[in-house]
Amino acid sequence: MYWTYVLKSQSSGVFYVGYTSDLKMRLKQHNSGRGKFTRTKGPWELFHTEKFHEETDAVKRERQIKGWKSRAAIERLKF
Repeated sequence: MYWTYVLKSQSSGVFYVGYTSDLKMRLKQHNSGRGKFTRTKGPWELFHTEKFHEETDAVKRERQIKGWKSRAAIERLKF
């Protein structure tokens, strides 16, 4: 099982989009400063998730969301 996820920074409101096979572990990594982009912008909370059976589908969805480059479009995803 794979997940495409959107995180929202509790401090700055900025979004981060990614994919993973272990959502709990990945969120923990982001909040512990192990990601280059997310290190200084946390704490992070899950804003939106989507589940996929295939990794390629999760990657495609991640790229699609990142391609929007629109905060308003991402905000419409809210769970």
